[in-house]
Amino acid sequence: MEPAVVLVHGAFADASGFAGVIRELQTAGITVIAPPNPLRSLASDAAGIATMVEAIDGPVLLAGHSYGGAVITQASAELDNVVGLVYLAGFGIDVGESCASVHEPFPPTLLAKTSAPTPYDAPGGPGGPDLYITEAQFRETFCADAPVDVAAAMFATQRPLTLAALTESATAAGWNTTPSWSLIPDHDNAIAPAAQRFMAERMRATTATIAGSHTVFIARPVAVAGFIRRALAG
Repeated sequence: MEPAVVLVHGAFADASGFAGVIRELQTAGITVIAPPNPLRSLASDAAGIATMVEAIDGPVLLAGHSYGGAVITQASAELDNVVGLVYLAGFGIDVGESCASVHEPFPPTLLAKTSAPTPYDAPGGPGGPDLYITEAQFRETFCADAPVDVAAAMFATQRPLTLAALTESATAAGWNTTPSWSLIPDHDNAIAPAAQRFMAERMRATTATIAGSHTVFIARPVAVAGFIRRALAG
């Protein structure tokens, strides 16, 4: 049985960004699911994804974008039906690390300057504010290779990440026992490519570099779907 592909989105976005990748995979006869990721806390987000994946009858390839990489890292650790992990500009953090802490040894990206906290506590979060990307440099920070009108809609509909989720440490790391693949955009202004290479090397991931922004899967869905299909092939 060919694995189903579960696509987990990251911060400042939702699963609709995977539309082009989903189209390509479905055209190839691959089952695809792209569930909502609440972006409230690493533990609860991972638990939600794990519950959904565990209910799938058959093998699963988990693919996570950005913060979604941290979610699949934790969620996969106790799942017997996960056969591979794909990181799309994603955080492959280790036990005791957070998305914030793993990036500290590397130069700050544009995201460090363009994200801003809300003046109120994040609804549904464990405490502290939500984080948004400010309008003036949203496209340059997040989706520089998306058309201007698409980027404007993405800004208007962006889903915030709680600061708590960004700084919460992982308690499990599925990549220690599960084969991994990492696709690294060379013009990523949200997660430093050097940080992504460090995480990929540590995971012993099969790695490729792609020309594009943090959300390269929107601008180049055929290439990204092809990378996922290579992971499916093992």
